[in-house]
Amino acid sequence: MRRLLFICLASSLLMLLAGCTKREGVSVTRDACSLVSKEEVETVQAAPVNETKKSEHSDGVFVVSQCFFNAADSSKSVTLAIVRSDRKQNSERTPKDFWKEKFDPYWDEEPKSKSGDEKEQDSAPKKIEGLGDDAYWVGNRVGGILYVIKGETFFSIGVDGTEDQETKLKKSKALAEKALQRL
Repeated sequence: MRRLLFICLASSLLMLLAGCTKREGVSVTRDACSLVSKEEVETVQAAPVNETKKSEHSDGVFVVSQCFFNAADSSKSVTLAIVRSDRKQNSERTPKDFWKEKFDPYWDEEPKSKSGDEKEQDSAPKKIEGLGDDAYWVGNRVGGILYVIKGETFFSIGVDGTEDQETKLKKSKALAEKALQRL
């Protein structure tokens, strides 16, 4: 009995000490599938999700973690991607730099429509207020993607479906708010 008590106390002490050590140089990174749950996607899309597929790659400057929520009705699938600096590289370019290049030209732009027989292929990014540090919706006739930046990380959410652009934007915003809580 004393031996069992000693083993339990020793094990508890070792676990406590292990939890108190300082870990320098360890970075905690989230993968895209950890920002939004399968159940949250099912609720927003009103469709069951069969599986989630995650992937990650680096282009030498940025690390992109992607999660594909494959819905039973494939037209209701969702893609979420997180972009961060690749800490293994010594690039001076940051996600904020990329963001500025991509979206700063549009910060005060009014929506444009084409006249006559021209069909609008892609629309200019639309600024979205109240999400992260900055957010833009990029829509086209097929779908749309919501881009959100918070600190040194940005993510994108693509919501599939047959709904109109406003509905897709509303759904994307709901998922983005969940993702921001976990970023």
